[in-house]
Amino acid sequence: MAATYDIVLLTDVEPSWETPFIVDHAVVDLTDPVALLAGGRALAERHDLAGVVTWDEWHLVPTALLAHALGLASPSVEAIRACRNKSVARTLFARHGVPSAASMKARTLLEAGLATMTLGYPAVIKPAAFAGSIGVIRVDQPEELPTAFAFASAGAHRSREDTSVLVEEYLDGPEVSVECVTHHGATTAVAVTRKHLGRAPYFDETGHTVDATDPLLAQIAPAATAAVKALGITDGVQHVELRLVGGRPRLIEVNARIGGDMIGHLVRLATGIDLPKAAADLACGRAPDLAPTRSGAAGIRMLYPDASGTLTARHVNQPFAAHTPWLRQVQWIREIGDRLLLPPEGDLFTARVGFCIVTGRDTAEVDERLNTAADEITVTTQAAR
Repeated sequence: MAATYDIVLLTDVEPSWETPFIVDHAVVDLTDPVALLAGGRALAERHDLAGVVTWDEWHLVPTALLAHALGLASPSVEAIRACRNKSVARTLFARHGVPSAASMKARTLLEAGLATMTLGYPAVIKPAAFAGSIGVIRVDQPEELPTAFAFASAGAHRSREDTSVLVEEYLDGPEVSVECVTHHGATTAVAVTRKHLGRAPYFDETGHTVDATDPLLAQIAPAATAAVKALGITDGVQHVELRLVGGRPRLIEVNARIGGDMIGHLVRLATGIDLPKAAADLACGRAPDLAPTRSGAAGIRMLYPDASGTLTARHVNQPFAAHTPWLRQVQWIREIGDRLLLPPEGDLFTARVGFCIVTGRDTAEVDERLNTAADEITVTTQAAR
């Protein structure tokens, strides 16, 4: 974004990695709507603001509210709230004929049990309004329900928007996402992302691949764009998650932002389409450039330890990295001595050590290179005694 626009940042800590890309900032409590609005207005007094955008799922609604308060372009607050609440989204999908999963709210374990009697097993128990697959778990039989409901409830109670739990039909099939861009109500599906998940019964995303020539995009793009329309989104970048059941797309959710886990970067490496710049353009009321300039593939592998414990070693084979041009990046996000916790005790924020990114000609080559790179990367933990 900073290559095209001057960036001023609202943040809850003093900038670190952001510093080279911004011209000003304000430190505010991002969880406090009043403080966020005050910080935005303070920046507006010092700069001629053209738009407001966030990459963070938890700040989507406050960002829309801030944009409206400052008189700047933004999707409607109602549409963003619908994206944030899976129960509301399911209702809108059903109303507009978008294939999704059957879903029921459950306030208690008893209600969850009654829901599974209607929906059957396997089922998915999840928070109604959270993110990052936190609190999402599959249940295969009634004996697992109490533990699963407690796990989902713990995740749900971390939400500032809705602490309820959903019981949903399990969609049995590969998980993908469609990266979409919407301008004045017209949605363009620019790429499809194939996902890799961690061990069941959890849904942690452990990797992603994007192929500019993936034939799956044409097959599932209509379902993704229909979901965006059903939610009433008129402008912005969307990360639309689906599962393929019997080869047919079924909606999981629409995230009104660039996909996490560096998916926007993968799209650019594979296609040349710049989703961060598109998000900034749309926030400023401009039409984005969605013309592809590349035709390749890219992938990311999230680096996890084999077991929970204290991180004792993390390194990449340096001769391999130095002589492997397709290994684009190895990034560590945890330090030696940090405590790492895998699900169910932890989540992506407590379990991931880093990630690596590779490029290739197609998905098959990228997957092979991700496996090769993983063999050259070491992550070691020591269990607590």
